[in-house]
Amino acid sequence: MNDVEIKLQMYGDLLVDAPLSAHTTFKIGGKAKYFLYPKSTLGLMRVLDIAKENGLEVRIFGKGSNILASDEDYAGLILCLDRYFSDFYFEEDGTCITQSGTSIILLAHEAMKRELSGLEFASGIPGTLGGAVFMNAGAYKSEIRDILDKVFVLQDNNCCWLSVDELAMSYRSSIFQKQRDWIILAAKLKLSKGNGAEIRDLMDSRRQRRLASQPLNMPSAGSIFRNPEQLPAWQCIEEVGLRGYQIGGAMVSDKHANFIVNADHASANDVIELITLIQQKVKDKYQIELKTEVEHFNWPKRK
Repeated sequence: MNDVEIKLQMYGDLLVDAPLSAHTTFKIGGKAKYFLYPKSTLGLMRVLDIAKENGLEVRIFGKGSNILASDEDYAGLILCLDRYFSDFYFEEDGTCITQSGTSIILLAHEAMKRELSGLEFASGIPGTLGGAVFMNAGAYKSEIRDILDKVFVLQDNNCCWLSVDELAMSYRSSIFQKQRDWIILAAKLKLSKGNGAEIRDLMDSRRQRRLASQPLNMPSAGSIFRNPEQLPAWQCIEEVGLRGYQIGGAMVSDKHANFIVNADHASANDVIELITLIQQKVKDKYQIELKTEVEHFNWPKRK
């Protein structure tokens, strides 16, 4: 064990040469030199200093549910917040204070138990609160920004609260996608009082809808493309005849055409080739530029 590893393991649970296929829902990716679960904010800040002192690039992971990692090994440090940054608190007026590593599905169910409405849309999004804020995640015509009050952020070794108006949130976008060195630590959500039975029924009906329409039994990263203004992405893909199309182990789901699934030990390159083919076919037919919703990790910059 070298000096860097000795220092890092003081502040969290450390994995060395960690296969990212074990840390992404796509089950794809090369090895990360260091993969760390920091145990506290203080430890996180010290780890960032250690990384800087040793020239290590740092990236943040949650549950790896919206990530396509390349097949190449990553020489830097991944900080995963879903193990220790997962406390949450609900107040009687509907205020929810939650750390960024908390499962957003768990939050939705805990809100339902308290008869609080606003998180129903998130009950099927398999990510963390931090990831939801980063992407302004949404479903059923609702988004996280609809219930977001402010976010607790670590920037330049200082922690501060930023209001939702300061976050430049739009469709599947936020300021955090440009400010990659800012780390989301927590958020304040504002929920409203609702009827517990109605909230439960709505979440149950949407769960049944997802089971019927999405390939939840296969590794994927969720929706691959953002919906363009003209047509839903799945419709574009289906109408160019690519439903069920396969390159290597990567396949356009025959259940939902905006999902690419890891059907048979797919490589990241298999997925990229399929993404590129879809984009070209849709552009040729509709003159629409499909943009990916999934985050590309350890790749050259893409759309």
